Amino acid sequence: APSPAPAAPAPATPAPAAIVGSAVPASAEPASRQEPRGLDQLSRIEEKAARIEEKFARYEAVLTRAEASLERSAHKVDAAAGTMDFAAIRGEIANLRSRVDATPRAGTLFMTAIVTAVLTVILTILVLKFGVPGLFGGLLPR
Repeated sequence: APSPAPAAPAPATPAPAAIVGSAVPASAEPASRQEPRGLDQLSRIEEKAARIEEKFARYEAVLTRAEASLERSAHKVDAAAGTMDFAAIRGEIANLRSRVDATPRAGTLFMTAIVTAVLTVILTILVLKFGVPGLFGGLLPR
């Protein structure tokens, strides 16, 4: 059995009714037909304006994120510049440490003191025993 054909759609706009004795002049009737078209255009303009506002809001959000990212980068650069100063100070401290490491330690100083004391005693005994030629003779008997 063949299926029945779909019914034709009803007209979207109702046929204008004739108004008898209306105060509206006959020339205003085409303007009332254009009014729905004007409303459609107005709604399309409003939709486009809304889309433009949404795009603007998205761009504003992107620019806000970019600005925040730029600020974070600037802080990182400032921190890096600060660490560069610390790196220079660290180098100076390393140089000073190497100079301190090159100085004698307590053991070396103690050994030098002992050798100096022993040599002083020996030289004192020799001067007392033999004297200094041209200044005085020996004070101790030979």
